[in-house]
Amino acid sequence: MKQGFVKVATGTPNIQVADCVHNTKEISNIIKDMQKQDAKIMVFPELCITGYSCGDLFWQDKLLASATEQLLWLAKDTKLVDALIFVGLPFELNGELYNVAAVLNRGEILAIVPKINIPNYAEFYEKRHFAEYLHDNCEIMLGNHEVLFGTDIIFECEDMIRLCVGAEICEDLWVPNPPSINLAMAGATIIVNLSASNDIAGKAQYRRDLVGGQSARIICGYIYADAGNGESTTDIVFGGHNIIAENGKILAEAKRFANETIYADIDVNLVSNERRRQNTFTNVGMEDFDFVSFGLKPVETKLTRKFEAFPFVPQGEVQRSERFEEILTMQAYGLKKRMEHTGCQAALVGISGGLDSTLALLVMAEAFDLLGLSRANIKAVTMPCFGTTDRTYNNACELTKSVGAELIEVDIKESVTQHLKDIGHDLNTHDITYENAQARERTQVLMDMANQCNGLVVGTGDLSELALGWATYNGDHMSMYGVNASVPKTLMRHLIAYYAEDSASEKLAKILRDILATPVSPELIPPKDGKISQKTEEVVGPYELHDFFLYYMLRRGYEPAKIYRIACLAFDGIYDKEEILKWLKKFYERFFSQQFKRSCLPDGPKVGSVALSPRGDLRMPSDACVTIWMDELEKL
Repeated sequence: MKQGFVKVATGTPNIQVADCVHNTKEISNIIKDMQKQDAKIMVFPELCITGYSCGDLFWQDKLLASATEQLLWLAKDTKLVDALIFVGLPFELNGELYNVAAVLNRGEILAIVPKINIPNYAEFYEKRHFAEYLHDNCEIMLGNHEVLFGTDIIFECEDMIRLCVGAEICEDLWVPNPPSINLAMAGATIIVNLSASNDIAGKAQYRRDLVGGQSARIICGYIYADAGNGESTTDIVFGGHNIIAENGKILAEAKRFANETIYADIDVNLVSNERRRQNTFTNVGMEDFDFVSFGLKPVETKLTRKFEAFPFVPQGEVQRSERFEEILTMQAYGLKKRMEHTGCQAALVGISGGLDSTLALLVMAEAFDLLGLSRANIKAVTMPCFGTTDRTYNNACELTKSVGAELIEVDIKESVTQHLKDIGHDLNTHDITYENAQARERTQVLMDMANQCNGLVVGTGDLSELALGWATYNGDHMSMYGVNASVPKTLMRHLIAYYAEDSASEKLAKILRDILATPVSPELIPPKDGKISQKTEEVVGPYELHDFFLYYMLRRGYEPAKIYRIACLAFDGIYDKEEILKWLKKFYERFFSQQFKRSCLPDGPKVGSVALSPRGDLRMPSDACVTIWMDELEKL
């Protein structure tokens, strides 16, 4: 439960139709297994104490009495279970029969939640047996205790303030206005659904989309428990298709027809953060709900969910190809619009043989194709200076020729040398002045050449560099349109690799693969033995770590200790904990101290869910203090 994570579980018991004693013992056995896994929310299928497929046996007093009797037994049996438990059964109240979820915690029955929407179509005929509950919440007697009965109930954890749970039952999810909408708007961060959804061909995908989509729409964790083997197969079969989702992502899914118990770690802090960010999500109607407290022992959830080491890179070959094509297209269309608006017929880019300028040039080529302009109007300017190596120089030249752009070489050694002499700087002192003089000279060359041909200077800097402030202010920091502004370094590598794989030219593909194999460097320090001596990741840290930190800080709103915790899991065996902590501290230091560079960024297209534009995603003061974040890291 530390940092908002809560272990949840859903299981399908192997029932016998109408045998409440057998079914409840099966439920109890699964609860014990869930308890061993430290699950804190446990969800079972609709009418699981009796079985969903009892038919007209639901009219038998004996069955109803046995169901209630076994519910009371289960409450006593779970007195030492530290969890919130949801089980389904038929329940009679005031002469009407309801399909309900009983909610248990530490031996007590907290409430009974009836199903609202009763299906009566196709293979479903629930209205033959069950009534719709359309009344206010009320108190009823169950055993020797008063119990809340009703649909407008949210269960609040006393020990985890953001853990608020609401319940709906099967068909409630499938209607145009599910109860979970109002439950979420009243504060529920997790929705449970006790279901008995039969299987027919193609229904599994629809169910998967429905659960995932609802968790995205109402920004919540969603636990879906489905009936399975053991139910009557007179006319239909049940697959036990249990699903756990969070904000549109399926965290766990049971193998169908296997009565499998599944587990997941839902992050209720993430749910709350997403709701705060999305200001169209409004908490309303809380006065119509009863809030019932339940207790859980505060423990550190042993995480089993996976955190991708490369959150900006889509998973799956097909998805990656589609996403990469989409991103390249968005970049190209952004530049196309800017050139149309300004009336420019030419564009310039400083070509270095590195990743950033490579992607920028490829995007420019695509944009010029869209505009119907000759690629010869793209002017790729190579500007060798003190740190330029033969490898990057040759790659820059060959890449330019391969895409059909015009290659222009402007050697800036003399002008930079003169400038450093003018300001009295020792050429043998390879400090930040020495480095930045080169970057600013390159930008000046590009800007002046753009004036000569009425062209537009395309920026090459990427999201990762902007986050760290790894850019020379008014040097490579500046352009007339930055096509890579929201592309992180880890994603950039994959985009270029995709372009190489998809290229019809083996020569171009070979150049791109060599660029990918070249160490990331600004090449501002003279090489050693003809090889790059200045490697960016040795100075600021691995970009794969920084991209991970950036995603979980900005997109997920995680605090430093939480980012550190999940980074240690994601990069286990790659970086040790001390190294991760070292670079995480460096990330926070640079992110806060370098905001002034991001506050005056050129325009550029947003292509993903994380961006740093001061006009869009990041409205951050340039002099914000990093103290409270660093204090937390110092305690680790």
